[in-house]
Amino acid sequence: MRPGGGDPHTLAGAYAMDAVPEPDRSRFERHLARCESCRQEVRGLREATAALAAATAVRPPAALRDTVLRAAGQTRQLPPAAAPWTPARHRRRPGWRPRLAVAVAGALAAVAVAAGVVTFGIQGRLDQAQHRDRMVAAVLSASDATMMSRPVSTGGTATVVMSHRERALVFTAADLRGLPAGHSYELWLIGPAGTRSAGMINGSGHGRMVGPMVVSGLAAGDSVGMTVEPDSGSPRPTSPPLVLIGLR
Repeated sequence: MRPGGGDPHTLAGAYAMDAVPEPDRSRFERHLARCESCRQEVRGLREATAALAAATAVRPPAALRDTVLRAAGQTRQLPPAAAPWTPARHRRRPGWRPRLAVAVAGALAAVAVAAGVVTFGIQGRLDQAQHRDRMVAAVLSASDATMMSRPVSTGGTATVVMSHRERALVFTAADLRGLPAGHSYELWLIGPAGTRSAGMINGSGHGRMVGPMVVSGLAAGDSVGMTVEPDSGSPRPTSPPLVLIGLR
């Protein structure tokens, strides 16, 4: 919807992401008060947004504190700096503050080095997570964002939020059945352009939400399906989809 005009129903996705400027926000809220379908769509998108935010939160590695403390304990402290000679009658006994300052400076340097090493190791993962978060936000805030949920035949529910404008979707699932060792769920795009793997789904279920997965490059007539495959993935599905959602 262009600001100031058009179909107000198309603002549901942007409104759920708090991405509607004034005066469109006030106009849409007046529409929302009398449109039950928009209220349901906004409620569902906000629930999906909250779940996705929780799933994409990045925590520092559990070993970071121990790594920093160990590095600090192994770092040799600098000796006190040599002071210019003064007659004995003018000399003062060195206090505890200069020695403490040196020790703290050494410890902080060790912390910086250790944190830098750990940060370098996880920076790639953080960059990937940030890129995924941006894509998730782009899909959820798209003016044509549509949410669809379907039951999985073996248990659980799969949810897709898709945008034709972005040619992408966000996939999540909840309460999936746990799988035997060596097997994982794999996501597929199935349509006139053929069947293409969209990647392995992180997590095995057990009552938790898995995903979110961002799938881009949607083509006209595509559906998204999920099968069980070896951990390494398969070039083609080896069984009928456990769930199949048409991307209308």
